Amino acid sequence: MMQWREGVVEDVRGRWPGAVEYAVRLVGEDDVTVRALAYTALVGEPEVGDRVLLNASALLRGLGTGGLAFVVAAPDRLPPDPPGSEGHIVKARYTPQQQMFMAVDEQDSPHHAVMTGQLASDGDLQGMPVVVADLHSALPAVLAGIRAERPDAKVVYLMTDGGALPIAFSRNVAALKEAGWLAGTVTVGQAYGGDHEAVTLHSGLLAARHVLGADVAVVIQGPGNVGTGTRWGYTGVAAGEALNAAHTLRGRGVAALRVSDADPRGRHRGISHHSTTAYGRIALVPADLPVAVTDDEFGALVLSQARELAMAATGDLTVREVGPDGLDDALRSSPVRLSTMGRGLDEDHAAFLHSAAAGRWAATLLP
Repeated sequence: MMQWREGVVEDVRGRWPGAVEYAVRLVGEDDVTVRALAYTALVGEPEVGDRVLLNASALLRGLGTGGLAFVVAAPDRLPPDPPGSEGHIVKARYTPQQQMFMAVDEQDSPHHAVMTGQLASDGDLQGMPVVVADLHSALPAVLAGIRAERPDAKVVYLMTDGGALPIAFSRNVAALKEAGWLAGTVTVGQAYGGDHEAVTLHSGLLAARHVLGADVAVVIQGPGNVGTGTRWGYTGVAAGEALNAAHTLRGRGVAALRVSDADPRGRHRGISHHSTTAYGRIALVPADLPVAVTDDEFGALVLSQARELAMAATGDLTVREVGPDGLDDALRSSPVRLSTMGRGLDEDHAAFLHSAAAGRWAATLLP
């Protein structure tokens, strides 16, 4: 159930494309000020002193990624209607905050001719590498690995709808675009707010290649992976389906392993059970499984686990041993802070190194 609160905007704490973070003092609760995020496309930009209505459910439950309040409305300062659009694809469908977009693949799109052209209609990515990962935190590390090998590569990020639906929730995406590490974004399924909208991951991948001219695509859910501690009950299972989509469209699937040498949970030590399930059971097609080869006990463990995963997989996984030289420098050059499950690069180095290895391997596949 949604938990409502009323508040008054006290200060602006930060802003990035599509979102503003505020300090909001709650009404009727003495000296309680909370962080609250407003998506400007939904509610406009409240000003200091404005009354706002908040969804405080995640904040009150103390969630991690989404543990802040969200502005539902500034009832005394409603935003003007947006410019008219002929788009008719509704996302966040049948919720009070549903929105209508022009999807890249719909009939009135200026890109419809490309999307109905021979290559897109045939579902042909022309062998484009498609890097798939489980956690949103892998994105900058994958990009660092690509850039370590091919800094000229044009990379497009596709955000699926397993986590946050608005891409504006990700400050990392905004910063990576500003730094030139991303050439563009496509939001697929119920996710929204990218440079282009797509109805499905399949049409989103085709748009990345044939509309945006991507050399490499990276497919990862938005921030806020949902997990239950069970083998099948986590949103990262979609990583396996993304490999299936890439292969169906004649792309080259590259499976970024979720690895940790610091996670206290046994199921995530070494290669996470999320990777073994998504890539070992959900993926039914050939894909590359890059492993960063390091001369230590943990590196030997991950390589052994990867070989076991490839042997037992339902699909045809091929372990690719990737040299780590230069990857650490590439990771440390990231324009955003590397963080996964609250751990930084030096706290969980293996997590980022293996994501970067996937990026490097994908870059080696380019002509």
